[in-house]
Formats: sequence, structure tokens, C-alpha cells
Amino acid sequence: MKIALIGYGKMGKTIEKIAHNRDYTVVLRTKTMEDLENGLDLLKLADVAIEFSKPSAAFKNIVFCIKNQIPVVSGTTGWLDKYDDAKALCETHQSAMLYASNFSIGVNIFFEVNKFLAERMNGHSDYKVSIEEIHHTEKKDQPSGTAITLANGAIQMLDKKASWINEEAKDEKELPIISKRIDHVPGTHNITYTSPIDTIELKHTAHSREGFAKGALQAAFWLKDRKGVFEMRDMLGF
Repeated sequence: MKIALIGYGKMGKTIEKIAHNRDYTVVLRTKTMEDLENGLDLLKLADVAIEFSKPSAAFKNIVFCIKNQIPVVSGTTGWLDKYDDAKALCETHQSAMLYASNFSIGVNIFFEVNKFLAERMNGHSDYKVSIEEIHHTEKKDQPSGTAITLANGAIQMLDKKASWINEEAKDEKELPIISKRIDHVPGTHNITYTSPIDTIELKHTAHSREGFAKGALQAAFWLKDRKGVFEMRDMLGF
């Protein structure tokens, strides 16, 4: 498989290392939109592009791939206000896109367990639900995309919750997400249901970026010959 790496930071370099071990070929590495535009001929050699850049650059990077009909896997968070626009463009140009807030296989199983638990907690009003997420200090967006996915999954199942908020909640309909930034933490997410009697905790702790990188490569291999807009749950068969 031939891949283009859009965004060549820590994640891009981790993906490249694993790709090399699997005998995949990296045909292009870019850090800026100018790099991407100048590398169009190389981009067109790729079976799929893997995009881990910055929230401010992600949408333009994804659109560039879509318009050139290069399947794109994106793990950049913080740009989802334009997700529907990217989806519409993907359908118009008969291209392929797979976005995930987190590519770890373990985290995507965690997403499903989170919804399962929330569904069963629905109606038990004594329990107060909250989410805590901890990441390294270099992470630009807050809360994390993973925390937002967890919150939205719980809200979908909990009648008393209508939205999330990135602070302590004052309204019963809000689900609080508490964000912390600590050096050298790849990512920890904790969903807590607390009552006067007991506490139920659901926790995922990442030990390195390797799980995210492996999942992104698995998603790229799955996407490369497809058309349409997909999520990790499609790839995993959930």
C-alpha cells in the first residue's frame, strides 16, 4: 500500500515507522498546505492519505484530497463544525473519507461499552455522570475529540442529558467534561457515575501513540478501495 502522510508531527512519524515495518511505501510527507499543493503529483500515487495535522488546517487538507479523489483517513480533531461540508463534498466527488476522533481499536470498543453502560444507567436519577480527560500539554484542542465522542454517546442514551460542557455543570441537562493537560500523558478518559451509595467508573488509559497509529493504518488499508463516508465502527463491524 502506498500512503501520503499529511501532517508530519509525532503521530505522522509514528505511523511512518509502523508503515515501514509492514512494507508500506510513504510517497509523500507534508507539513503545510503549500507542501500538499506542490506534492500533488506524488499525492496521486498514493492509495490513501492519512491526515493528522492541526484543527486550523484539517478541513482544507481533507477537501484537497477529496477533490483529487484520494481516499483520506483523518484523525485531526477540533474541525467538526465543517464535517457535514466535507461529507457533502466527498459524495459529490465520489471519493472516500474516514474520520475518527480516536483510531485506537481499544478506544473504539470503549466507545461501544460507554453507550452500553449509559443505556443501562438511564432512569437511575441518583447517579451523576461526568467525564474526565487527561492529555499531554502539546494537545491543541480542549476537550479532546475522544471525550466529545464519549459525551455524545452517553447523551444519546441518557434522557436527562441534552448537551456537554467543558467545565463543571450547573444545569442538570449538561454533561460535564473536565479537561486536564499534563506532560507526557498520551491520553486517559474516565466516565464516572456517582451516587450517595456507590460509584461506577469506566476508564481507558493509552500507554503510547502506537495504538492510534496502528488503528489509522488499519483504517487506511480498509478504506483504500472504497467510496463514501465512514467511521471506525463501520470498519470494525459494530
